[in-house]
Amino acid sequence: MKKILYVILDGVGDRPIAALGGQTPLGAARTPNLDRLAREGRLGLVQTVGPDIAPESDVAVMAMLGYDPQTYHAGRGPLEALGADLAFDDGDLALRGNFATLGAGRRIVDRRVGRNLTSEEARRLAEAVNSQVRVTAAPAEFIVRATIGHRCTVVFYPKEGRLSANITNTDPAYARLGGLGVAKAVAGNEVEECRALDDSAEAWVAAELVNEFTRKSREVLDEHEVNVRRRAAGHMPANGILVRDAGDHLPTVPPLAQRFGVRLACVVEMPVERGIARSLGMDIVEIPPGAGYRAWAASALEASAAYDGLYLHLKGPDEPGHDGDCERKRASIEQIDTDFFGPLLTAAPRDWLWAVTADHATPCETRGHSADPVPLLVAGSGSDGRARFTEAEAARGTLGTLRGTAVLPLLVELAGS
Repeated sequence: MKKILYVILDGVGDRPIAALGGQTPLGAARTPNLDRLAREGRLGLVQTVGPDIAPESDVAVMAMLGYDPQTYHAGRGPLEALGADLAFDDGDLALRGNFATLGAGRRIVDRRVGRNLTSEEARRLAEAVNSQVRVTAAPAEFIVRATIGHRCTVVFYPKEGRLSANITNTDPAYARLGGLGVAKAVAGNEVEECRALDDSAEAWVAAELVNEFTRKSREVLDEHEVNVRRRAAGHMPANGILVRDAGDHLPTVPPLAQRFGVRLACVVEMPVERGIARSLGMDIVEIPPGAGYRAWAASALEASAAYDGLYLHLKGPDEPGHDGDCERKRASIEQIDTDFFGPLLTAAPRDWLWAVTADHATPCETRGHSADPVPLLVAGSGSDGRARFTEAEAARGTLGTLRGTAVLPLLVELAGS
């Protein structure tokens, strides 16, 4: 059986951009290594979750690993908690959080604090909220765990009974669609009030706890020493926490090795992807914080001997897509091609099965996730003669358009043929 190298380029899909001569960032990028794989392989498109669904990353990643999120998903919060090494039991309430910059009233100045909040600054802010804020809407405790940059996880622990995740977000950029977290086409610019979505006491109490936490944490954060120094340096303060994607239980899922008959390890860094890996019984290949793509390639090559394949999730292209920066997105793609795929193609055995795709598109013009299909490349099982790995070339490929849940089964089939 061939080893599978399954690479997700987070948010790489895009739309033609005038500033790039009518090309997408992927089309405009110089990618000789990906293009070599394209010439040797076959191309197609992937609708990661479904038509008209602009999925959040957790929903999309579950689908791309072969698990229908409508069946197996239980909210991003618990997966974030699992990935951040936080205790979590059924009946607790976990949410993904963003440190954000808030203005007067409920106005949001920046959902991500200008993207320059350091993980150490976030850690100190989280510690202040944990030590100084007490919630009284119900007998409960909470913990905020800073993760990477502006990101954090919030878990509420009820002292009696349980809490319900059937509540709305305070983050206005995301909504719930049939229980799944989705990106809004137009994000609001005010902190939203958390509301119960049913008449249960568990949902009402959960919403009250979230709202109280939102108010009180802002009071602590606003004048914290970290933010005093940030303002003095001309940076945005991280004076609020936006939460979304509540969950009150972990999904019950069959392990990936049992479901598909292959042992895949994960090379991932974000807490949600680490949480998904753990929930699916997948080993995690540890990468040093801040490691470059060459280190990722070296780690992948070293780890590959112990498994049937690897799943790698490279965050790079997504952030500039959210920021509307097409030049930086193109540069990120070129760096991945040079520093990750270049060394791997040089060192890897020739009989690997390569798959490269995305979890969702993040078009620069919308600055958010979209429902656009994303390109798929599979090399090591025949060629359809396409010249480059781009959205336009993928639309002409012989693989056609697949659903996200069909990609991993296809790779397992091709690796064994």
